Amino acid sequence: MNLKKHFYSVICLGLIHFSSVATAQNIDLKKDWKYREEKTQKWYPATVPGEIHTDLLNNKTIPDPFYRDNEKKVVWVERKNWEYKTTFQVAAATLKKKNTELVFDGLDTYATVYLNNQLVLKADNMFRQWRVDVKKVLKSGNNDLVIVFQSAQNVVDSLAKKDLPFVIPDNPRAYVRKAQYHFGWDWGPKFTTCGIWKTPRLEAYDKKEAEKPYVLNRKIELVQQPDSLGKSFYFKIDGKPVYMKGANYIPSDAFLSRVTKKEYEKVIAMAKDANMNMLRVWGGGIYEDDYFYDLCDKNGIYVWQDFMFAGTMVPGDKAFFDNVKEEVKYQVKRLRHHPSIVLWCGNNEADEAFKNWGWQKSMNMSKKDSTRLWHDYVRLFQDSIPKWVKEVDNKRPYISSSPLFHWSKEKSITEGDSHYWGTWWGLEDVEVVKNKTGRFVSEYGMQAMPNYSSIEAFTLPEDRYLYSDILQAHQKAGKGFIKLDSYLNRYFIDSTKIKKMNVEDYTYLTQCLQYYSLKNIIGIHRSKAPYNMGTLVWQLNDCWPVASWSVTDYYNRQPKAAWYAMREAYRDDITPQIDLTRPIDLQLEDPKISWQVKGNKVVLKATKAAKYVYISVKGYTGKWSDNYIDLTAGEEKTLSFEGKIANPDIKVVSLYDVLKKYK
Repeated sequence: MNLKKHFYSVICLGLIHFSSVATAQNIDLKKDWKYREEKTQKWYPATVPGEIHTDLLNNKTIPDPFYRDNEKKVVWVERKNWEYKTTFQVAAATLKKKNTELVFDGLDTYATVYLNNQLVLKADNMFRQWRVDVKKVLKSGNNDLVIVFQSAQNVVDSLAKKDLPFVIPDNPRAYVRKAQYHFGWDWGPKFTTCGIWKTPRLEAYDKKEAEKPYVLNRKIELVQQPDSLGKSFYFKIDGKPVYMKGANYIPSDAFLSRVTKKEYEKVIAMAKDANMNMLRVWGGGIYEDDYFYDLCDKNGIYVWQDFMFAGTMVPGDKAFFDNVKEEVKYQVKRLRHHPSIVLWCGNNEADEAFKNWGWQKSMNMSKKDSTRLWHDYVRLFQDSIPKWVKEVDNKRPYISSSPLFHWSKEKSITEGDSHYWGTWWGLEDVEVVKNKTGRFVSEYGMQAMPNYSSIEAFTLPEDRYLYSDILQAHQKAGKGFIKLDSYLNRYFIDSTKIKKMNVEDYTYLTQCLQYYSLKNIIGIHRSKAPYNMGTLVWQLNDCWPVASWSVTDYYNRQPKAAWYAMREAYRDDITPQIDLTRPIDLQLEDPKISWQVKGNKVVLKATKAAKYVYISVKGYTGKWSDNYIDLTAGEEKTLSFEGKIANPDIKVVSLYDVLKKYK
């Protein structure tokens, strides 16, 4: 009988709780938004979530920012202030709730919010959730909501000027809690956006729902132990060491509202299909959408999560620290239930940058200023953030920065994680990696052009010659083409011939170079296990069409050549191949490749050995079962493409075919 009473009392309590929760009202505020340049007359339709650039583009007020050199034609946008407004209905029943709050999960970035002509909020952090009690301001019927966005570029410039002669390296972006890549990067455009980048809502309730208990049914350890060779750096999951194979992830679009669930699915599928088990969410982007982590959870992909700081020092004032504290606690609480996340990392490259990038000399920094910068850095990343993280998540490891040692330092190879940029930035040969493999290589890479179909999409025919202004506009890396040509000269074709190449052939060769480099570097890294316990390529994806280190293309997330190399090198059922024979040293003969189309399959055959056989179908934007393959003499190989194409226009090229043009 007592058991029955207990049962009924639990049911009743549950119903009471259900009743209070069930009557809570969440009203999404997505509809009927308009925008205008501040203090101008005309309002235009706006999309929420969105940003000013996408709204301007949708209203045909600016040209496509990704096309040709239009980036410089829209630079004016970031210097203006912009207003957004909507009117939403509130029922009398909603007003009777004890609590009514306006909730913003994403305001980018300096936003002043007015409800019914009353100032209710001033926001200054893109990464925080902002809640404001509006019960006394709301009214039954129509309610007017206005948000004014100040130019983030103007604000940071004024903050930096105010601090003079003190200078925070390397960019005024250090002052603002906003996605740092919005200020431009060596693979990304400069579109310093503003807008309502996540859906706002009205929450009305009598009693707040109890916070869900935080449970993590997995033991995560980062083992950093001194040993005879230096200091280890590897992950133990539930007591077992795991070799991490993966890539660095940047935001998948310069305009975040365009990253739909479908786009996330494409990108994570590219990681999963390439046999990756880790992605590092890089600190110059954003704390990703929950759906990104859901997909990682589902697909068995571990996440190394940076906090959003990259390659710069930080202000040390109380307001900045308080702002970051709220950001850290909110984001960790939001994300901690995802089992995929195995590490919190304070920042990307700020520690090694301060010690090795020459800021003190180039900025003529006084010893006093240098000391202050380092003190503020230590206070945030070594003292404050780990303490704030621990308050809300004491189950995951934290490191202050990635990496601690510059790639030119010996300790980069023997201790901690390493960003090994001797290849590419240092122009070292690929073979050097045999003697310079770190304990956990969390960044390295080789550039390549985007797929030629992408180049066709952002250029006019007259732009398609080597080093054209338009191609330069889509090459953001310092001396990018000079470095690419240096590697092509060593590994594929004499430099005197490169200048004669057409863009399509040049694109093909750069992708072969990236394939060759990553295949061998990954193979070398993995051969060094357990000394080396992780290899994360820079980078998985692009945020626009550009020459970069990405192994997938921006358009349609199509694989570049190196993606196929990674897929093979990350397999666990075979030992990765290492073949350091330079293609330039091969004695190639005409392979006379023939092919037959059978439905969605293409059967290839070569009479002589063929290298980097690349197959494409005009207009096809999917993924081949394999590509950039080698064929032995007389070998038949069947490749397939997804879906069906009537009368496919097929093109097949090999390394011989391209090189023979320039003899």
